Amino acid sequence: MSDLIQLQPNDEHNRALERNVRPPDWQNPKPSGRYHLVVIGAGTAGLVTAAGAAGLGAKVALVERELMGGDCLNVGCVPSKGVISAARIAATVRDAAEFAVDVSAGGKVNFAAVMERMRRLRAGISLNDSAARFRDLGVDVFLGGGRFVDSDTIDVDGFPLKFKRAVIATGGRAKAPPIAGLEEVEYLTNESIFSLTELPPRLGVVGAGPIGCELAQTFARFGSEVFLFGSDRGLMPNEDRDAAEFVRVEMERDGVHIHRTARNITLCKDGEAIRVTATGVDGHDIAVDKLLVGVGRAPNVESLNLESAGVKVDKNGVVVNDRLQTTNPRIYAAGDVCSQFKFTHAADFMARIVIQNALFMGRAKVSSLIIPWCTYTSPEVAHVGLSETDAKDRGIAIDTYRQQFADVDRAILEGDTGFAKVHCRKGSDRIVGATIVARNAGDMISEITLAMKHDIGLKGIGSTIHPYPTQAEALRKLGDQYNRTRLTPLVKSLFQTWLKWTK
Repeated sequence: MSDLIQLQPNDEHNRALERNVRPPDWQNPKPSGRYHLVVIGAGTAGLVTAAGAAGLGAKVALVERELMGGDCLNVGCVPSKGVISAARIAATVRDAAEFAVDVSAGGKVNFAAVMERMRRLRAGISLNDSAARFRDLGVDVFLGGGRFVDSDTIDVDGFPLKFKRAVIATGGRAKAPPIAGLEEVEYLTNESIFSLTELPPRLGVVGAGPIGCELAQTFARFGSEVFLFGSDRGLMPNEDRDAAEFVRVEMERDGVHIHRTARNITLCKDGEAIRVTATGVDGHDIAVDKLLVGVGRAPNVESLNLESAGVKVDKNGVVVNDRLQTTNPRIYAAGDVCSQFKFTHAADFMARIVIQNALFMGRAKVSSLIIPWCTYTSPEVAHVGLSETDAKDRGIAIDTYRQQFADVDRAILEGDTGFAKVHCRKGSDRIVGATIVARNAGDMISEITLAMKHDIGLKGIGSTIHPYPTQAEALRKLGDQYNRTRLTPLVKSLFQTWLKWTK
């Protein structure tokens, strides 16, 4: 196995994963002529691009130096949601008495088994991203390091691949933030935390974004004493403030100790532990057994020799235009290596834009995408479009409609809380953004995204029958709220006159 790859522990599930996404006995094909498309990187953006192009009959080569499937499969979405699902069950058992279910015998989390379950499920899912599957789709799969030789050639360990068009989809990686003493201690990132087989008694988490919040709550539910070190901007600084505050309360209920000191902490070794120290109003001196650093990302561009192909790079990654062309118009980029939206679903749809533009001389624009996202805490926080702050900063006047789940029958019956908030252009039902805080907010936000994409206003949602009882009925209730604003005193007067006339 390559030194670049870390699949630990070396059990049957990780060996199965390796056989799929980095087969030890894989033989790269012999390059044959010029490819319509050469894709570097087999994460989401690269896989979607390669499969889509090959399905259209293009001659495609796909290059991957590490594990096919990228971060999402191996160290991101898939393993994280595997352990989050177990943590939610643990919390359900803990709270069973609220539903008159007697679990007085108690329950215990078997952390090693939780992680084994995750590895087993991840290995099964990896078949979708396997080298063999893409070979069978007609893609020439090259496992090895790819680098540009010139504007129409990519070298893979001594084998030149000529291309008409190329796509850079190499993604990103965890990057150490500037924390005093960080280089002196051993710490975890999203690339290593899913290799744990023992639950740390005390876990420190630096960063209160999605990674930090999701895993802090998860490990607290497993039984770790968790200390979350965020900034003075609070939890999930890119989310609606009401939503972040709602999640803060729930995380503290789960036992997470939250500190707003991430920008001025100092780290040092303390025997086998790590000491996290900060001064100021929220000062502390805390020892933890493991430390997760959940902030900082860097694009994977260093080994690509992009200057030889005339591709410009800045601190954020590969520079692209609205059609995802780089400064070399024959080379495109997609996914985390060039996008501010570090989401699997964003990479997927950017890849679709690349296929249109690279193979069909299309003019599809990334700015036309409406990209929702979700943080998978409990409850989840899902968002699409503008927030109230965004609208204010852009000078867009809005009307905001809010529905508490405390007034939604299904949420009441399930013991859930949260809210849905939708922003419309002032005086109209045209939706410009929304935030949902709910058990399955990530599923519910798609109805709003669909409405925004196809110009369906809040009135249209209100006039659409939703099954009763469901939590999605909250969105229909928001439509009712809008409709009631149209019942002005004048309209009421005219209606009353009409009723009298029809007697």
